[in-house]
Amino acid sequence: MNITIYTSSSCPWCVKAKKYFDSKNIGYREVNVSGNFLGALEMRMKSGQNSVPVIDIDGDVIVGFNKKAIDRILARKY
Repeated sequence: MNITIYTSSSCPWCVKAKKYFDSKNIGYREVNVSGNFLGALEMRMKSGQNSVPVIDIDGDVIVGFNKKAIDRILARKY
């Protein structure tokens, strides 16, 4: 399973999202889009959004930190 969390340095919801995956012992790749043009472009291409967090779980994209949506997608993947 490939998980990417797009974050920014000043985003409290990004911290919560990362801690949630950490609590489940699920690895992820973090892309901090602050000052990262290519990372921000990648995020916008996947989500159509400029806000963070954006969570990509094997192509299923969640905008914002939504535990129910994360759990629903993870349940389908496991």
